[in-house]
Amino acid sequence: MGEILRVLTPEARELEKKKEYLAALEAELAEKELEILTLQADLRAFEQRYLRVVGVVYAELDDVKAQIAEDEARRDPQAADTQRRAAEARARAQSSADETGEVAVPTRCRIEASEELKHLYREAAKKIHPDLANDDDEREWRAKLMVEANLAYEAGDEDRLRGILAEWETRPESVKGDGPGAELVRVIRKIAQIEGRLSEIEAETTEAIESQLYGLMESARETEEIGRDLLADMAEDVRRQIREAQARLAKIEAGGTADG
Repeated sequence: MGEILRVLTPEARELEKKKEYLAALEAELAEKELEILTLQADLRAFEQRYLRVVGVVYAELDDVKAQIAEDEARRDPQAADTQRRAAEARARAQSSADETGEVAVPTRCRIEASEELKHLYREAAKKIHPDLANDDDEREWRAKLMVEANLAYEAGDEDRLRGILAEWETRPESVKGDGPGAELVRVIRKIAQIEGRLSEIEAETTEAIESQLYGLMESARETEEIGRDLLADMAEDVRRQIREAQARLAKIEAGGTADG
């Protein structure tokens, strides 16, 4: 007997094409999620470093400036502008102190993540991403697992990522049998969801790259390549300003003015 040819229906042929496209999108989404997670983690780590090195001395400078403004306000209690400036200066000082009061241990730089860790995270993103959900209940569960995957990646916990993947693979809902028509609809919807998330990631990435913090981080990296520490230089400049402000404050307290 001759070999029986497999004839696909139009729906089945379209389903095959969509599945191939979906697989490519899933891989792209996993990579983009990894990239934005890495970028955000690097920004958080740099922000913590900035607060520890520069932020704390800025807080000290703001406090001395507030003391100067408050001394001037005490000398002229009827001047509304002087009172307002003193209140604003103290508010800035308090805000600076709050920002640097509980500086967390910096997040480990994601660039140092192992290739295995990156591979596991990509697999998790491809398989359990919330945008692949078919209904709200599944989306909620996927979102929970994705949060756990993000935390495991940030902690460098390969075993936890493997556990999350195993939990997903053994779920009862993983075994389903539907016709090509219904499956085609699901695939098309998943494609639309992933394309939407990819657009969101692009916007998030653009916003991060255009931020002042990113610009400062890149400048710091460039100066490190030529053997300089930009944040240390910034901190030293602020310390100089502190010494000048302290001298003005001492003059005021001795009976002079901030300007002379």
